[in-house]
Amino acid sequence: MKFDTPATTNPIDQLKVIGKPTDRIDGPLKTTGTAPYAYERHDVAPDAAYGYIVGAGIAKGRIASMDLRAARAAPGVLAIVTADHAGKLGKGDFNTARLLGGPEIDHYHQAVALVVARSFEQARAAAQLVRIEYTRSEGRFDLAAQKASAQMPKPTEFAGPPETKAGDFAAAYAAAPVQLDAAYTTPDESHAMMEPHASIAAWKGDKLTVWTSNQMIDWGVGDVAKTLGIPKANVRLVSPFIGGGFGGKLFVRADAVLAALGARAARRPVKVALQRPLMMNNTTHRPATIQRIRIGATRDGKITAIAHEGWSGDLPDGQAETAVNQTRLLYAGANRLTTTRLAVLDLPEGNAMRAPGEAPGMMALEIAMDEMAEKLGLDPIEFRVLNDTQVDPEKPERPFSQRQLIHCLRTGAERFGWNRRNSQPAQVRDGRWLVGIGVAAAFRNNLLTKSGARVRLDNRGVVTVETDMTDIGTGSYTIIAQTAAETMGVPLQKVLVRLGDSAFPVSAGSGGQWGANNSTSGVYAACMKLREAIVQKLGIASSADVAFTDGMVRAGDRVVPLAEAAGPSGLVAEDAIEYGDLDKKYQQSTFGAHFVEAGVDAGTGEIRIRRMLAVCACGRILNPKSARSQVIGAMTMGVGAALMEDLALDKRHGFFVNHDLAAYEVPVHADIPHQDVIFLDETDPISSPMKAKGVAELGICGVAAAVANAIYNATGVRVRDYPITLDKLLERLPRVA
Repeated sequence: MKFDTPATTNPIDQLKVIGKPTDRIDGPLKTTGTAPYAYERHDVAPDAAYGYIVGAGIAKGRIASMDLRAARAAPGVLAIVTADHAGKLGKGDFNTARLLGGPEIDHYHQAVALVVARSFEQARAAAQLVRIEYTRSEGRFDLAAQKASAQMPKPTEFAGPPETKAGDFAAAYAAAPVQLDAAYTTPDESHAMMEPHASIAAWKGDKLTVWTSNQMIDWGVGDVAKTLGIPKANVRLVSPFIGGGFGGKLFVRADAVLAALGARAARRPVKVALQRPLMMNNTTHRPATIQRIRIGATRDGKITAIAHEGWSGDLPDGQAETAVNQTRLLYAGANRLTTTRLAVLDLPEGNAMRAPGEAPGMMALEIAMDEMAEKLGLDPIEFRVLNDTQVDPEKPERPFSQRQLIHCLRTGAERFGWNRRNSQPAQVRDGRWLVGIGVAAAFRNNLLTKSGARVRLDNRGVVTVETDMTDIGTGSYTIIAQTAAETMGVPLQKVLVRLGDSAFPVSAGSGGQWGANNSTSGVYAACMKLREAIVQKLGIASSADVAFTDGMVRAGDRVVPLAEAAGPSGLVAEDAIEYGDLDKKYQQSTFGAHFVEAGVDAGTGEIRIRRMLAVCACGRILNPKSARSQVIGAMTMGVGAALMEDLALDKRHGFFVNHDLAAYEVPVHADIPHQDVIFLDETDPISSPMKAKGVAELGICGVAAAVANAIYNATGVRVRDYPITLDKLLERLPRVA
């Protein structure tokens, strides 16, 4: 199905199933422990051996020698895989570092060996017997120290150009009567999903099957095939359930490739799970940033000049954190400059983590907007409203498809009680607590990508959907079932959804906030083709006169049950949503506003979040229940970024010290007493036939800044370097009376 004109009225608009707060259909499997996660697939590999990964003990250099004799002689050992024994290996298109290192070492804990044994305990014990001698090289581990050498990165489809200009920023900024010039930093942050990166691999002749935990199945198939040097057609990836992804499982990691190599060496299926330290030192993480923001404005608050410069680091041939991208689109101003620079660092790969780019970028931009509002003597909301724009500020001829940022801010202000906020910092107390309220805009782009599906109708009237789309805990099973039920006119109980298998049609996959809108659009396209097949089989002249309701096909006075229309052998249809150039003619983005009330202990600097509100404008909400869960989860993640999360980097030796769940702190339920979410009533017919857009990552964008702004309002202490820990507050807190 080609989507190149705005959507008109279609079967989704019935809203009999779509738009309803529906319980997750995969919930019973997860709550009973019967959902088949990768490492637990005893059904597919009951005789699997166990692999244990040995990670590099240095961050930069090479292996001088590796003694495997004791490990090979250990009880239960079946095989040991190293770069010397694995044969020629390639590097996947989505991998920055090699997934099996040696003799050269690219980063700390890079996988350098896999010990395969009959039991996990035997593999782990034997892995401790591998003796490796290294020759260290000088490494680059400190972004601030390498900032001056940072270069302009290559443009990519997702990042766009590394530099944009409009008007004459330098002249306009110099002439502006009110100016802000401030620097902000965000730290390295780690994924900490509950399910580790885990895989089981099995060979059947030259055919490889990998049961794994991966968000993007087709990308994964391509990278496994390229790494192993085998045809893509010989690789099958299966990932029906994923215990958290957040971007950390967008790309195949060492567990999948080493499981495949181990299975080939041991001549039996092998399962591998990355140890938690390797998950933090050997997979992708959110890279640290340094950001400089300059804003020039007239005395009445109109922005005349805005610049946002960002620096981040990655391995050679890596990618920059696109922290400046939202500044290209969020606020008006004729004279503009954004630049992105990338430094080479010998750290584990920096890459996607929930809302890459906007999440760290808005941590800085939305503090800067508050700081500028204070300089101007304006309310922070009014300053944002004053500089709203309905067109792309860099390309004024290009309007937004939908943009309700002002509505989000106004609605949130009314609901949260913004009018009770004291604009003077450090004036409100509740016992020993200094109390403040903060706000930040939310912004995340709506990305469109081709997505396919196959649908089957059987002689029981059951509709089965097959697509390689994944569910990372976000509710994909449910919204896909809702889409098929709505389009085919059947109850939800008559839909069976099968996901996460490369044998199914290629979907958008889960990532970048694009999964829900695109995957359901692909399912809609396949269902519409199935409807056409049914109409043709029944000999109905025009599909325009046909209704699919209550498990029936109705055409005039003729009513045929779907089960009867399917016939004994059933019907199958396959299609994909393919987009035209509407996203070129219109800027498609999602918008929101975050409100936070925070308390700070006047004596100790302890910070407590008291309540939070998110107001979101992000197209049609397919399932308000799961969408709300996505947003409150993202809000919680934003609190972690604001107050806790920080991969402590040993700048001498190049590794993240707090590489476990005991030392890497993230928020828990007790940290977030009250959260509320409001979805504005919005449909976007320019986005897709579903008239939906992404929502999940919008929930994190701006949250950390709203927390920071609330803390400033509570204490009068402005912190520009995340996380905001009490040591950054203590010496500057107001004197206790």
